[in-house]
This record gives sequence, C-alpha cells and structure tokens, in this order.
Amino acid sequence: MAVVVVGENEPFEKVLRRFKRVVEQEGILTEVKRREFYEKPSQKKKRKERAMRKRLLKALKKKKNML
Repeated sequence: MAVVVVGENEPFEKVLRRFKRVVEQEGILTEVKRREFYEKPSQKKKRKERAMRKRLLKALKKKKNML
C-alpha cells in the first residue's frame, strides 16, 4: 500500500508528485489494469510466453551488440 507522510507546511503538489512516484514504483496501476477484466488461463499463459520471448530476444540483441 502506498503511504506518503505529509510534512507541516508542505505544498500539495509536492506531496502529490511523491505519491505518484510511490504508486508507480509499486506497480499499483499496472496491477489494476491487469485485473480490470477476467483473463482466461490460456490467455494468461500466452501472455507470459510472449513476455518471456520478448525478454530473451532483448537479451540476445544486447549480447550481440556487445560483441
């Protein structure tokens, strides 16, 4: 859970920016978007496989560029 402590006489905009940063770091918005609609187990499996393939290709390209 994202918690931001507000200091005395601290501007609202500064607190809001800090809160947004904490929410983004914890991945709350992506989790909410992911849970917005039901995802069938087969779709979930395909999504994970695509993500894995994308990570592998990115690592291979990075390794190739290093050579």
